[in-house]
Amino acid sequence: MEISLTQYLIVCPLVFLAGLMDSIAGGGGLISLPAFMIAGIPAHLSLGSNKMCSVMGTVVSTARFAKNGFINFKTSIWFAAAALIGSSIGSHLVLLVSEGVIEKLMLVILPIVAVYVLWNKNLGDDSKAGTLSKGKMFAISMAAALIVGAYDGFYGPGTGTFLILILTGAARYTMKEAAGTTKVINLASNAAAFATFLLNGKVLISLGFVSGLFCILGHYIGSGLVLTNGKKIVRPVVLIVLAILFVKVLMG
Repeated sequence: MEISLTQYLIVCPLVFLAGLMDSIAGGGGLISLPAFMIAGIPAHLSLGSNKMCSVMGTVVSTARFAKNGFINFKTSIWFAAAALIGSSIGSHLVLLVSEGVIEKLMLVILPIVAVYVLWNKNLGDDSKAGTLSKGKMFAISMAAALIVGAYDGFYGPGTGTFLILILTGAARYTMKEAAGTTKVINLASNAAAFATFLLNGKVLISLGFVSGLFCILGHYIGSGLVLTNGKKIVRPVVLIVLAILFVKVLMG
């Protein structure tokens, strides 16, 4: 598929905003995945190309967390393996779904995820951290990695937020522990999905790579900003992007 300059001009700025949003409040996929669709990229190619730029952004953020000592590799390696399996299953399943059905699913799933991610007030609650046995924490984390990994492979937006909510709420991690573990799981699930889409010819390499650079730039700039009301800033952007996507899909 030939990519026009207009498509680059639509996707890259929005993916930059997605990276910025991810670093501030999470949920960047709520902008980046619709960006490809708005630019007229078919659904499967949008999913695959979005995974490419997501992998690039997640590698950078995971490395930063590892450097700061927020990742327990002894346990995270097991969670990563579960995420690889789950994401591989999810991405293979979505390839069996028609382009039209995926577009219609977006009209239902994206608003639900957007509401849950942007208006959730319990993110980062450390009040119950460390109150479970290590065995239970491990079991819950493995299940979360497998199930949320499958969702990430099939669709994706909101994955990081869902993982942090489960790891802090159900597995009783501290916010820092949950954030580091989430990065490892998310990197594994992104990598597995990207590999699946790539092997099935569902990735636009040039667009995915260039937009990935914009995603990294957004993460870098966002992480350097002190924004106490990050969610209030990104909400209007998400709503505008979703509204444009709705109009495009409904108009066919």
